[in-house]
Amino acid sequence: MKKKALVTGATGQDGYYLIKLLLSKGYKVCGMYRRTSTDNTVRLKDIMQHPEFSLAYGDLQDMSSLISLIQKFKPDEVYNLAAQSDVGVSFKLPLETGEVTGLGVARLLEAVRQINKDIKFYQASSSEMFGEVVESPQNEDTALKASSPYGAAKIYGYWMTRNYREGYGMFTCNGILFNHESPLRGDKFVTKKIVKQMVEIFERRRDSIELGNLNSKRDWGYAGDYVEAMYLMLQQDKPDDYVIATGETHTVREFVEETANNLGWVITWKGSGVKEKGYNQAGDLVIKINPKFYRPVDIDLLIGDSSKAKRKLKWTPKTNFKGLIKLMVKAELATTV
Repeated sequence: MKKKALVTGATGQDGYYLIKLLLSKGYKVCGMYRRTSTDNTVRLKDIMQHPEFSLAYGDLQDMSSLISLIQKFKPDEVYNLAAQSDVGVSFKLPLETGEVTGLGVARLLEAVRQINKDIKFYQASSSEMFGEVVESPQNEDTALKASSPYGAAKIYGYWMTRNYREGYGMFTCNGILFNHESPLRGDKFVTKKIVKQMVEIFERRRDSIELGNLNSKRDWGYAGDYVEAMYLMLQQDKPDDYVIATGETHTVREFVEETANNLGWVITWKGSGVKEKGYNQAGDLVIKINPKFYRPVDIDLLIGDSSKAKRKLKWTPKTNFKGLIKLMVKAELATTV
């Protein structure tokens, strides 16, 4: 009997990589997506015809749609990846972020509880929950001090996932994932923005790129590696929460420089703060700082300690910082051929 998995947020970056992984392991997979006026399934084009994959409409703000989908598909595992996931946008849409990214988790958990408490549940928690970090690196016991509406909503979802585990005896896990990227990352995220626009500069289709705080530090990994950790969490004998990270931190500036290296450039910096500019070896101004890209509250340093995942899940990241950027640049160059 094939195992069944329901994946919310199926049309996103993580949804694609997780669905591919589950299908490779013999699962029957249903991807839940929110219906929009435009086609948002482009990432799934190479698996749409897979005989064991289907798409179904559902909305984390609509309890009835969640109950109906779970009753119909009867999953063994539910992976909740759906969210309003843009930190910057969460400052502009704090109520919508709370409804989807926070309360949406509670609705899905309750739908699972009402229909079948034996369904295993994975919640995509986030390093943004740590906010103004009180210690580095951050682990499963680090205090949560969100610095954005997104982070606050994720904290609510995190605690609801734990409460359903401890209060109802359900198999629920939080994966506290640090930043993870891939060629499928959305254009609004800074890593994809840097890669995409610098390739456009390289191909002389644009002159420059505008960025915010170059000194923000993040722990960047590869999404393809991180979905393996999601899967492993639900294969354990007991449910638990795990930090998933590389344990290395790099600045936005370093991301820019490594992207440039993959294009055969060396970036030269002049000035400081919002007056800082970056030039390539031809002397062309390619990097500009624009204060509008600064967040109202920014986190200076996020770096994860995933030793628990390494010990209990036997999980380690396979792709390093340079390898990740190489993948992204190669894929972006290929789209313009």
